[in-house]
This record gives sequence, structure tokens and C-alpha cells, in this order.
Amino acid sequence: MTTNTAVPTVTLNNGTEIPQLGFGVFQVEPEKTQEVVESALGVGYRHIDTAAIYGNEEGVGAAIAASGIARDDLYVTTKLWNSNHKRDKALAAFDQSLERLGLDFVDLYLIHWPVPMYGEYVEAWKALEEILASGRAKTIGVSNFLPDHLQDLFAASDIVPAVNQIELHPELQQRDVTEFCKQHGIAIEAWSPLASGQIVDREDVAAIAEKYGKTAAQVTLRWHLDEGRIVFPKSNNPDRQRENFDILDFSLTPDELAVFDSLDAGRRVGADPATASFR
Repeated sequence: MTTNTAVPTVTLNNGTEIPQLGFGVFQVEPEKTQEVVESALGVGYRHIDTAAIYGNEEGVGAAIAASGIARDDLYVTTKLWNSNHKRDKALAAFDQSLERLGLDFVDLYLIHWPVPMYGEYVEAWKALEEILASGRAKTIGVSNFLPDHLQDLFAASDIVPAVNQIELHPELQQRDVTEFCKQHGIAIEAWSPLASGQIVDREDVAAIAEKYGKTAAQVTLRWHLDEGRIVFPKSNNPDRQRENFDILDFSLTPDELAVFDSLDAGRRVGADPATASFR
């Protein structure tokens, strides 16, 4: 058990550091985003994860501007949407995201989905390389990429994605993807780390939570951190934001980690990257 309450960081393959615990704004209504993000920043979050398709980059930017927090103390991620994989569209989409955010740069820019049936994600990656070279994105990566999609990038580029943001929670652990990424120095970010609120209801998980005086959600998030993953739970509720942040004063034992590791059931709450075709 540890009493360290500082947010840990993960060192990425380009030498930069990312806060391991962040705040996500998926499905946060645009008109509420500034208030919600200001609340999260007040709790202590300094890593904000958004995307063009969420429609709330402006609200994120407004919250950052109103916060008075130094830009260097924040970590901001946004993402390229699936209809903009062609080079010129990708470059224009990035410019638009920066403008909406009101920022000179983002810390991390991701391809949101590979949508492999359109065969354009390698072209999108080459566009991200240009953005990286411009300095307006400090780091580039991907989201929802499977090993074969990553192999295509390796064949076309010398730049290995710094992160792969994938659906990952106790009942969907994607060990084939995570092991492949580990072998290639790609950090894993877990989206839907709590399975969209469908927390595993089991006595052994409840016992772990009771031991630490935490909730099942809190010990699940701690499992992610102890396994080295980056997480960014989301909530509009300030109390829940605080609860999700209050996971830094303990760590799980190997036996407790094994309880969560045993829960994998291959159950997705989101789309399958192999077949997802939405644009």
C-alpha cells in the first residue's frame, strides 16, 4: 500500500510523458463541456481526452482558457475522424481541431478508427507524420488499431505509434493487442475502462473494494493503473469525478490483480475495429 497521491506518468516511445490518469469527454454535451471540464480541472485532472467527432472541442478549449492553468501543465488529446483519412482532409481537420481548441499544439493526436474497409489509414498516418514534424502535435498515435493494422503502418513508416487507445475493461482485455503493442513499445490507453458503468458485480471484487475503503469502480481503475495502462474515466458529476480521481493512495497486490485478470469474457460494449465502417 502506498500513500503517494501524485498522478503517475507513463514514458512514451518518443521520450515524452503522459499522465496515466486523465479525464474523457465522450458523450459530454457541447453546451455542458466547459462546465464539466472546469470541474474536472478543479478536482486535479490535467490530462483531457477529446475528439473531433465528439463535437465538444470548443468547450474543452474554453475550459482550458478559463482555468488559468499553464499550458505546459496540461496534456490534451484529440482525434482524427474516419471520414478525413485522405491527406488533405486530415491536415485540414487537424487545423480545425486546433482552432476549436484555441491551442497552438496538442500533446497527442490519434487516428480515431482504422475503418480498414476503406484502406486509407496508412495515408492518414503519413499525414499525422507531417503534423508531428510541424510541432503542432507533440506525439501521434492510433485508436482501435488491431495488430494487422499496426503492421501496415510499420511497413510504411519509421515512426511507431506512441499509443493505441482501445476498449479495455475487466470483461474485454484484448491480450493479443496489448501483448503486440508491448512488444513494439506502444502504450495502451483504455477507453471505457469501466465498461460504460457496467462494473463487474462479484464478491471477490467487492471484497477488494471493502479492504481499501473504495468502490468497485475505484479498484477497477486502480487495476488499470497497476497494469501500466492509461485511463481517462468520464463523468459529468463532480462527486464522481472526485471519486474516479481518488485512486492514487493505494495499489493492488498481485493476487488482487489476478482477480481482475481472470474476468476476461471477450465482451465488447463498443464496435469491433475489424468491421467498424462508420464515417
